[in-house]
Amino acid sequence: MTRVGFLLKVKEEKIEEYKEYHKTVWPEMLDALRAAGWHNYSLFMRPDGLLFGYVETPDFEQALTKMAQTDVNRRWQTLMAPYFEGLGGKHADENMIQLEEVFHLD
Repeated sequence: MTRVGFLLKVKEEKIEEYKEYHKTVWPEMLDALRAAGWHNYSLFMRPDGLLFGYVETPDFEQALTKMAQTDVNRRWQTLMAPYFEGLGGKHADENMIQLEEVFHLD
């Protein structure tokens, strides 16, 4: 299992609304994530909107590709796109760059 961390930036004026959406992520989106190999997926956010994501998956690129092939992901990414800074016209899942892991306790 590969551990993956990534960063994104939520617009400060959209933080509370973004958090509200994530209290009730669509059940079909949750099912699609699990089916695509996303495990132990968490999002953490600083007060300024810097978002740190963490996921465990056998193959991060394959997990991204599988999600990109689903209609529910396209709908969710379109809904979420206005909440992020610096996407360059892409969706957030197209800007998830894997951070280098420099330490792990186990």
